[in-house]
Amino acid sequence: MKKTVLALLAALTGGVGFSGAAHAAADGAQLYATHCAMCHQSSGDGVPGQFPPLKGRIDKIAASPEGKIYVAHVLLNGLAGSLKAAGGSYMGYMPSMASMSDEEIAALLTYVSSLSGAASTPTFSADDIKKERATPLQPGVVLEEREKLNAAHPLP
Repeated sequence: MKKTVLALLAALTGGVGFSGAAHAAADGAQLYATHCAMCHQSSGDGVPGQFPPLKGRIDKIAASPEGKIYVAHVLLNGLAGSLKAAGGSYMGYMPSMASMSDEEIAALLTYVSSLSGAASTPTFSADDIKKERATPLQPGVVLEEREKLNAAHPLP
């Protein structure tokens, strides 16, 4: 009887156990709302002079392989220093989101890339993030990476 009840419960819950270890697909929009919207706003438009806009920019930056790596590095390592974005100047610190899983960061970056509403936007996989996580960087090094990328492909 006990085995029958457990099998029935497993079938009704889609095999999710009772340990709380179920792994649903990461929801990029929810992750953005939880971790990013407080600074970059729910729309992704940012706050002039304080937090740069993400909407309409991240998809363009991540369109090149180097840009895709750069935005992954920003989330994994943070970013510190002065930068120009979308015609504005920003001085500040973006904290690392390295405590998030590879799947969560991939979902978050894919969501942020989609904020432009363009028909085709870059997507990120957990494997993309795992590869970049293997070599941690200091936030200042990520800023240097941005400057090199901007010289090769002017950033929006």
